Formats: sequence, C-alpha cells, structure tokens
Amino acid sequence: MSDNTTIMADSLAERVRTELLPRVRQPAQYIGGEVNQLPRAGDWEAAEVRVAIAFPDTYTIGMSHLGCQILYWLCNHTPGVCAERVFCPWLDAERVMRERGLPLFTWDTRQPVRSADLLAISLQYELVFTNVLNMLDLAGIPLHAGERTNDDPLVIVGGPQADNPEPLAEFIDLVVIGDGEHALAQILSAVREYKRAGVGRREMIPLLARRFPWIYAPNLYEVSYQPDGTLAALQPTADDLPTRIERCQTPDFEDAPFPTRPLVPWVETVHDRIAIEIMRGCPNLCRFCHAGYTKRPLRLRSVDRILELAEEAYWSTGYDEIGLLSLSTTDYPWLRELAERINERFAPRMVNISFPSLRVDRMLQDIPALANAVRKAGLTLAVEAAHDDLRRALRKKVTDGDLLDGVRAAFEAGWKRVKLYFMAGFPGEQPEDIDGIWDLSCAVSQVRRQLGQSPAGVTVSLAWLVPKPFTPLQWAAQPRLEYFREVRRQLLDLKHSRRSTVRINTHRPERSVLEAVMARGDRRLGAVIHEAWRRGARFDGWDECFKHEIWLAAFSATGVDPDFYAHRERPFDELLPWDHIGQRLTRTYLEKSYADFIARIRARKLISGAVAHIQK
Repeated sequence: MSDNTTIMADSLAERVRTELLPRVRQPAQYIGGEVNQLPRAGDWEAAEVRVAIAFPDTYTIGMSHLGCQILYWLCNHTPGVCAERVFCPWLDAERVMRERGLPLFTWDTRQPVRSADLLAISLQYELVFTNVLNMLDLAGIPLHAGERTNDDPLVIVGGPQADNPEPLAEFIDLVVIGDGEHALAQILSAVREYKRAGVGRREMIPLLARRFPWIYAPNLYEVSYQPDGTLAALQPTADDLPTRIERCQTPDFEDAPFPTRPLVPWVETVHDRIAIEIMRGCPNLCRFCHAGYTKRPLRLRSVDRILELAEEAYWSTGYDEIGLLSLSTTDYPWLRELAERINERFAPRMVNISFPSLRVDRMLQDIPALANAVRKAGLTLAVEAAHDDLRRALRKKVTDGDLLDGVRAAFEAGWKRVKLYFMAGFPGEQPEDIDGIWDLSCAVSQVRRQLGQSPAGVTVSLAWLVPKPFTPLQWAAQPRLEYFREVRRQLLDLKHSRRSTVRINTHRPERSVLEAVMARGDRRLGAVIHEAWRRGARFDGWDECFKHEIWLAAFSATGVDPDFYAHRERPFDELLPWDHIGQRLTRTYLEKSYADFIARIRARKLISGAVAHIQK
C-alpha cells in the first residue's frame, strides 16, 4: 500500500471519529477495537492479501454470526493475510456517511473497504440483497460487476443464499458453494500467488473459476429463456469453464479453523455467548429444510475437542453462556456424555450451557442429563405442523405423544416456558391443521397444570412456508398472501375467543412472499433488487424498515411478475436456475421425495374427506 493510501486511511479514521460517531444513536457499534480484535495498526498496509469480511446486516447480528468469526480467525492466522470486518451501517449512519462523503470503512482499523483485495460477503438471508448493494455503493465500488476495474476488490459471496446466486449475479464476481473454511484458505493462497505474478484482480476471476470446482463466476455464463419465461439454458462463455459447480467440503471438521479467542462486542448482540458448532449437517431430511439437504454429509466434533474449544474461549472472553450449535443438537451421538462433562466443568463457574435445536422425540431421554446444564427459563421446540400425519408427510419425526411427554419431563425438571415453532402454507394444508396449532399449544401449556403448577407460558412462533432450492419442496407453489392473512386471522380469533396463556407471533407474510421470490429467482430479479434499493429499500428483514410498497413499485417498474417465482408450481422437466449447482443428493432423489409427499397429502385429504362424510 502506498504512503498516500496510508495517509488516506489515517484521515478516514479521524473523520469517522469526529464526523460519524457523534451523530449516530449507538456509536459503540462502530468503534472497533473490541476484546480479541486481531488486526493492529499497520497490519493492513503490510499484508500481501487484504480481506474485508462483510456481513450485510447490523453489527448486533453480524457479531453473533459464528461463520464470520471463523473466517476472520482463519484469515488473520494465515501468513501474509489481514482481514478486517465490515457491517451494514444503520439508517442514521448511512445518512451521515452520504451527507459527508464518508466511504464505507472496516471496523478494525478504519480502512476504506475499496482498498481490499477481496470483499467476502456472507449471504445468510434472502432479504439482505439490497443491503449488499448499499454496502457496495457506500464503498465506492461499482454495483455491476462488468463496470469494475483492477482498482476494485473481488466481490465474493458465500453462505446459504449463495446456493442460488442468480438474483445477485450481475452484482457479484465470484460465488463459493459449500463450506467456507477450506474454500477461503485455498482462495487466499491463489490470490497471493496471482498478486506476486502481477495478475490484476479482474484477470483473477476466470483463473479462479477454472482452478476451483466449487467457485462459480456468474458473469462468465450466459442465460436464455423459453417463450413462457422459464429458463432455457445456462451456458459458460468459454469451453474450459465447468458446466456444473461442485460443493466444497471441509475435509477435517474436527480440527477445522475455529476462533478460540472470539471477538467480544461492545454492545449487546443477538447472541451474547460462546458459540461452538458440535456437528455439521443433519441426519433428518425434513422435506422443507434447505440446510438439511445442503450441509450433508454429517460431520462431528469429538467431546474432547468441544471441551478444549469451550475452555479456551471461556478464559479469553469471560462469557457466562456456551451455546452448543448444530441443525439438530439432540442427534449428536455423544450428547449425554458431552452434557455431563461440560456441566461438571462449567457449572461451578456459574456458566450456563444452551442446547438449541433439541428434537422432541429424543428429548425425553436426554433431559435428565441436561437438566443441571441448561437454563430453565425457556425451552424452544420446532414442531412445524400440528398433526402427526402431516409431520410424517414432511419427514418431521415428531408425534403429539413425544411432544407432550417431553414437555412434561421438562416441566418436572424445572422449565416454566416453552416456545413452539410452527409453519403454515404446506401443500394440502386444511383449516383443521391451523386449529390444531392452537389446540396443541394449549395442551402443552396445560401439561404443567397437570403437575400441580400454574399453566406453562407458551409462545407460538408461526412462520410461512418459503419453498427452498435443493429441497423436495423446491417445486411447490407458495400460497398467496391472502391465504397467510386468513391463517393469521383464524389463529387470532381462536386466541381472542378462549382464555389461555398461549401467545401467537407471526412473521409478516408480505416479507415471506418476497423471500420466496428471491429464493427461487433468476437473473431477471437483479433489475428488481436494483430498483428497490434505488427507491430506498434497506434492512428488509427488519419490521421497522421493510416497506412492501417499495417492492411492489420495483416489480411494476421493471415489468417482473413476482407471482411467477413465488406462487407457481414447477414441473419436474423445468430447468431450475440453480440446477448447475452441485448437490449431495441427486435431483432424481428430490423428485421422488416430492412425489411421495404429494401422494401422502392426497391420501390424507381423502381420509379427511371420508371422515367428514361419515360424520355428516
């Protein structure tokens, strides 16, 4: 980095301190310098490869994301590499930055994001797409990949929403499919090699796309469409580019890079705790779960290694809670041993252990082992559907009996509150399925009364089905907005007509429809995202920021019909926008699974109709 650039970075740091921080509501989230921060003054200038690790949401959410902490740790423990963090500035900070001409900066030592070699963006959610554009614009990086030069960083995305990158294709240079640890380590080595050879950043794009089978360079591929608007083909523009992108897998999960000295934020974040991933993947293939299908095969960390990571992180942070994370923690095969050993070690220090994602059908046998280790204030269970037969159709291995027996054991062990996750909008769903959500939730509440105590506080969190790529439900039509509104009305009517301790919380259905559009969209949505951002769309995942009318105007202005993406069932012979992306399970398997689901739903409907006829 030149002396002039160093002077510019010093000037930017001073401007952030004097012009931005006094004018925002929560300046502590912008100041950097947290406990365990890795880069120091001069590291960025001295590095061969500079990486901006970007999370396109607020600091309070991004600092809770384990994946970004892992990549930050990996980069800064790679010789010759410096990585700094950048988050999406909140609305008040953006306003000040635009008014005063402050470019987007890294949190650690106030470097201009545009001076990075790599801008690595984690896509965790469909509704961060406008934030991605906002960060690029604030950084002074051209939004469209084709307009960038060697003076701009390579814009790389990864994460669950990168599995279908087509809606963002025109704005990104490279996509990493699969695990980030192994992929980023290989990319860093390659970029350092290319820089030493004098290769410009733009020339690196095809080199990286040819070198690594799990890298996709969307702008080196052309798309065409059928007269009915469906995808006709997606073809590489050169013969030596792959037609299929594979999925990267970290070869050694046991000893994969992991932050033993995680960053400790200055402000309260979504999850203020040590987070340790004990298992990657899930043995259950619930038909709606994107992560369950894309994180295969199942990989485990040993109990000894988990305890080692927990001990190191505890002494370097002072946190009083350790979260043991996975898609389905109860399926970790040594959970009882882990619970006993970690409780023995950390309970005397008054450290709580949280086990999210407990599966109901095995929870009963594990609660006695977990009882002393887990906070007893509340228990979270993913039930998804109210009736056993619908859950079986979804491959959700939960029964009413398991649920009620499980919460009874939990209440006996000291729990007082339960949060139940349900989903509505499944194909073949009936009004009685919605009534069943209320009935089952009330039954859970009353179990505690049967033990001679007051009814349990039960909070129902109801999400709307968003069919996801790489799942059997990727072909399903999402119900229309009116259906979701009617379901919400039906549940609220039940609540108002009956006294109960059950509370009902629902997602905004307008937002879920937009999620469905983006989840299964193609490149034509790029114009919609750009128009919505231009009209002021920001932080669309936040209730106080989401403006449905902006998106309706953006669809209208670009001539794109959102119904085509959200509410249309796909036939099996349709080419899907993500069919060129690799998958552990074959498309044939997914087709058979969806066909089996539809057959079960039809049989269920016939039985329901016959019962209703007999009763009549």
